[in-house]
Amino acid sequence: MSSTRGWVKGKVGGVLDQLFDFTDKVVLVTGGSRGLGRAMVLAFAERGADAIITSRKQDNCERVAEEVGAMGRQALAYGCHVGHWEEIDALVEAAYERFGKVDVLVNNAGMSPLYPNLSAVTEELFDKVVGVNLKGPYRLSALIGERMAAGDGGAIINVSSNAAVQPTPNSEPYGACKAGINSLTLSLAHAFGPRVRVNCIQPGPFLTDISKAWDMDAFNKRAKTNIALQRGGEADEVVGAALYLAGPTGSYTTGAVIAIDGGSRV
Repeated sequence: MSSTRGWVKGKVGGVLDQLFDFTDKVVLVTGGSRGLGRAMVLAFAERGADAIITSRKQDNCERVAEEVGAMGRQALAYGCHVGHWEEIDALVEAAYERFGKVDVLVNNAGMSPLYPNLSAVTEELFDKVVGVNLKGPYRLSALIGERMAAGDGGAIINVSSNAAVQPTPNSEPYGACKAGINSLTLSLAHAFGPRVRVNCIQPGPFLTDISKAWDMDAFNKRAKTNIALQRGGEADEVVGAALYLAGPTGSYTTGAVIAIDGGSRV
């Protein structure tokens, strides 16, 4: 399936729509090698952006970089664990050395490990969840946001989760981190405004790699009553919001948290 689902196209009447023109912009997406991250990388590249694709696995990043290259755009594949600040610092230096700027930062990487009960969550696991879901986005936003604010400006898009506002059992550390991301979004919007806009996409259940571990029969049954659209989302259904928040169409939007969840409730 195309990352644009056929109906979100960058061209109108054969002419690139200026509202969704990212020609020569540089976009950095964490967790960019699969799922929502990959869909966003390809959507920006289709509209002229160069991309920095980062995730823990270098080879996965390189595969997406090849897809970007096939579109005629430049790409940097960079393996990075966003829970480790020294790796983040190196990522930022590599990004600016290669491209000289970052126009759009998408803090998409996340993790939500399973555990049998609350007391089984070790300090190491708790810290790992906080590192990837909260500390990493904070550090990347601080380093890149300051450079954006001192330069030509830019846009930061955080990716949260419905777990931030609809907390359920078995995702306590994850939900707490995502609630922190929602809070951080508004705080950073004020810290870096007016030159940098900071917003947040808050997804509900998406049928990405993570859903392979779900009991899909049970999920589909719950979706009939708990999700207004009665299904999970597809990865490319996040694209429209990302393009809006990153580009000129979102020029008066900052500090916002936009739910993309099919009308989900607990």
